[in-house]
Amino acid sequence: MDEHESNTETGTIEVTRRTVIETGTTALLLTTLPRAALAAGPADGDEPPPPPAKVELQINGQPHSLTLDPRTTLLDALREHLTLTGSKKGCDHGQCGACTVLIDGRRINSCLTLAVMHDGQAVTTIEGLAEGANLHPLQNAFVEHDGFQCGYCTSGQICSAAGMLTESRNGMPSYVTEDLTHPVAELTDAEIRERMSGNICRCAAYPNIVAAIKQAAGMPT
Repeated sequence: MDEHESNTETGTIEVTRRTVIETGTTALLLTTLPRAALAAGPADGDEPPPPPAKVELQINGQPHSLTLDPRTTLLDALREHLTLTGSKKGCDHGQCGACTVLIDGRRINSCLTLAVMHDGQAVTTIEGLAEGANLHPLQNAFVEHDGFQCGYCTSGQICSAAGMLTESRNGMPSYVTEDLTHPVAELTDAEIRERMSGNICRCAAYPNIVAAIKQAAGMPT
């Protein structure tokens, strides 16, 4: 009897080095073949990719004409096509806020929106906040209050704070605003934390971030 075959007399199967290798090779092929099929490209009958689309973006005051796959996110357009890498790709699911930019002055997660949706609109990234050699007040405040550690979330934090301060001045309340009859809510620590809750700092520099925002808003820290 071959040592790799079943022992019919005892009803057992002998496990040998050869059977282990054969079983492992079969399992590996079963897991890699679907990936190889995907890498080979679309099968017959699959829809072809959409045609490229032209989009005109006003980035930090400068016009940019791009031809993109219409599925390109605004974040990828900024980073991969315009080399504006200040906006970071963190979670890529709109949960961390590292990619926050301003669209016509309002903050948005650039990983969740398509570039073609913002044709003709003004986009401000962290690179466009400063005026020449003069830093934006929020940038100065973040430096003074050490509002960053690793720095990965900082560009999104600053852009989000800029949009948040505009929202606050325009009288937009938050979930924790106590007096909705007051035209402008007081930016307490609780208000700032709630309004900035969409921006995560994995280094937990939140107290310093709050202090920096209060300074930029002209409030005592």
